[in-house]
Amino acid sequence: MKIVRWERLPCEMQTEAVRKYYEILKKKRVSLWLKRAFDLFASLIALVLFSPVFLVLAVAIKLDSPGPVFFRQERVTQYGKRFRIHKFRTMVQNADKGSQVTLDGDDRITRVGRAIRACRLDETAQLLDVIRGKLTLVGTRPESPHYTAAYTKEMMATLLLPAGVTGLASIYYKDEAKLLDGAEDPDRVYIEKILPGKMYYNLRELENFSLFRELRVLFMTVFAMLGKKYTESRPSGGKENAGEEKTREGSDGRQP
Repeated sequence: MKIVRWERLPCEMQTEAVRKYYEILKKKRVSLWLKRAFDLFASLIALVLFSPVFLVLAVAIKLDSPGPVFFRQERVTQYGKRFRIHKFRTMVQNADKGSQVTLDGDDRITRVGRAIRACRLDETAQLLDVIRGKLTLVGTRPESPHYTAAYTKEMMATLLLPAGVTGLASIYYKDEAKLLDGAEDPDRVYIEKILPGKMYYNLRELENFSLFRELRVLFMTVFAMLGKKYTESRPSGGKENAGEEKTREGSDGRQP
């Protein structure tokens, strides 16, 4: 995993808001190389160990409702590149043609899908994307272009590294669907309230990047999947929402 030269970054990322994070990561080239090596090693081991579980999930999904085993949707990763993510399908076929956020009682979720989502097992298929180099194990969750269009200049810094399967924001916002329940416009609530909150943690982890911190997040993720509840660790009086500026270059006409 490497950081390209500043002048090779997409134009929308060549801002002072991004440069601070760029300079931090540029000094950690060895750690980034080790991060990629660990991603490959751990993902390959996990795929072998959990292959029986994946087989059971695939059969259960096919028996429960019509449609493919995997849900594929366009997401955004390092340097704004787009790719089609792998997730075990938990919703009815073509559910993504509706709202792009999922509510807690969303009737698009299948019976088997509800059980899979409760244990976060749908995300495990993304090990395939880690091996392909589209994702990393720990990082900012990959958003759809619909939501990256709403990124502030500072939020764009999260695209310096590949998107991640898990991260602190994913742990603290594990039940974000419940936060959206009852919202008249879930998309707008996500963009204006939840996304800035998640970005506080994503940017903090980027600023303090280290392999030790990432290993800690992996262990926290495992415990969270087993039912442990984590509360937000945002300091009182600190920066409420990192990256919370209202405009960014090239964001004219962003989607609501």
